Amino acid sequence: MIIKPFLVGHMSVFCYVLSCDDTNEAVIIDPGGNTEEILHYISAKSLHIRYIVNTHNHPDHTVGNREMRGATGAKIVMHELDVHLLDDPERLKLFARINFPVSDTPPPDLQVRHGAVIPFGKEKITIIHTPGHSPGGICLHCGNNLFTGDSLFVGAAGRLDLPEADFNVLLSSLEKNIAPLPPETVIRPGHDYGDTPTSTLEREKKENPFIGGQW
Repeated sequence: MIIKPFLVGHMSVFCYVLSCDDTNEAVIIDPGGNTEEILHYISAKSLHIRYIVNTHNHPDHTVGNREMRGATGAKIVMHELDVHLLDDPERLKLFARINFPVSDTPPPDLQVRHGAVIPFGKEKITIIHTPGHSPGGICLHCGNNLFTGDSLFVGAAGRLDLPEADFNVLLSSLEKNIAPLPPETVIRPGHDYGDTPTSTLEREKKENPFIGGQW
């Protein structure tokens, strides 16, 4: 599998393109901007995008959904518990006030739950539900890689002052569903906010209070 990260938007969102070496089928995770740059890469590599997967429904991660779906024909995937947030005008007003990129995000084509599997080529992504930053926050487990969105950063986690965020729920999610994974699991977060772009679960359990139990 080939992993191509893009740092997009003014909030330093990591968008990832995952592609199968043998089939050129691919998945986009969190197209949060810089659509032309991502599409140029897709075209240059002759990739067939099957899915656009959102780790959660916040506009800095979903702002490119409509344009990317229109250009690729891919299906948008989101956890079912975040879908209702699309129709909340007060939430969009709040995001606009705090400088989030408000977008006209289309409804997802597929709603998923914990344990769902998303195949592309000879690869697959397993959905791990990690609510706390948002009700439908998910991490995406693929091989020894974990794409953590805003559930877990390098040394930190997503902000908890947004609508429907819950500190205790997030801690429980990470302890129950992420901490048991192999220590060599590569953590690939949704923002470039740490001292390195990636980490390992072993390091985060030692140094990150959100998953290390140091509160």
